[in-house]
Amino acid sequence: MYTEEGKFVERHLLAQAQRLYGQLSDQVTKFKLTRRTQVRYTKRIVPLQHRAATYLSHFLQVLFLAVERGEVPSKALGQYEVDARQMVVPYLKSADALMERAPIVINAEKSRIKEGGKPILSPSIGAVMTHFDVFRKMYDTQQQYLLRSQKTLEDINLLRPKVDAVISQLWDAIEYHFRLMPDDQRFVECRKYGVIYYFRRNERRF
Repeated sequence: MYTEEGKFVERHLLAQAQRLYGQLSDQVTKFKLTRRTQVRYTKRIVPLQHRAATYLSHFLQVLFLAVERGEVPSKALGQYEVDARQMVVPYLKSADALMERAPIVINAEKSRIKEGGKPILSPSIGAVMTHFDVFRKMYDTQQQYLLRSQKTLEDINLLRPKVDAVISQLWDAIEYHFRLMPDDQRFVECRKYGVIYYFRRNERRF
């Protein structure tokens, strides 16, 4: 913006603009990188989540059959936080639902076995735990990148008022410098410095 011939943009304003541009550029680059990594992990999670949910669902279905056969007392279903009257597999299609439900079922099965109950097999709770742990590790990593993306976006939003203020000052300085020119020349000169005018549909263009 600053030229030796013109010298109409004050040095301190130009320095401030350059500093903010560097900060904003760095934050935008950081956001793009963390966002890209977050999306990559999200794609990896999908099959792991489906597998873990499938094993958990099958485990609960086998548990319900064991209750119907009398191998497991119906009152035990309370530990799994399942309605003994309906015996319906709870919602497991979202990552959050799986993260909430799986530990409840796993802990309940461990507790029931510890108390002398017959373990559910095919799938066993060990198989459920294995697939859930694989999913959980990937999920935790994805959530870390999600938080980083959100933090970087917050940092960008905090910079915006400062950036907007400097842009406004630069705009005013450029327009003021060319204020005495006819509109058609002024618009052309201002455009050279990044001040671009957009006309409404019915406005006159030069």
